[in-house]
Amino acid sequence: MTSTSLRTNPHNRPLHYAPVSKTLHWVTAVLVLGLIPAGIVMVNIGEGALQNLLFNMHRSFGVVVFALALWRVAARIAYGAPAAAAGLTRFERVASTTVHYALYALLIAQPVVGWLMTSAYPVDVSVFGLFTLPHLVHEDKALFEALQRAHFVGGLTMAGLVLVHIGAALKHTFVDKDTVLWRMLPRSWGG
Repeated sequence: MTSTSLRTNPHNRPLHYAPVSKTLHWVTAVLVLGLIPAGIVMVNIGEGALQNLLFNMHRSFGVVVFALALWRVAARIAYGAPAAAAGLTRFERVASTTVHYALYALLIAQPVVGWLMTSAYPVDVSVFGLFTLPHLVHEDKALFEALQRAHFVGGLTMAGLVLVHIGAALKHTFVDKDTVLWRMLPRSWGG
């Protein structure tokens, strides 16, 4: 950790997110922003090589998101997070905390549900052709359909929460003109 990431406020909370937390956040953001539309496209295009490729890439990147999410949780525990921005209303504080924890939960749950769903189909989850995950459950059409619905609802929920998260960051930057977004940007960008 650099000396700048060790600076804390009077409440012993860091002023910025740790560099590892920032990196994990932005890599996860790029992956999720790709996985959501890819998931929509892959279930709506016809069967064939492109659909198979999209399914395989979606599964592989889903495993990466799962690993990054676990790493993010560990980094948050190890390095903490800045306190809520000054001047937030009680509603804004509760909403911010709720959205953040819901996103963390979905970043972990969505890949697990996808893995269970794929196991119940049954299809192997080959991660970029490097290794194959074991099946978690036996073939079960009813379970597959229930998990498919859950994964769909989870994806829509995540998309909505991502939009709220982005909207809040933009509001903080352009309306409130505070430093909330800058705490998550790389230092080279002024964060």
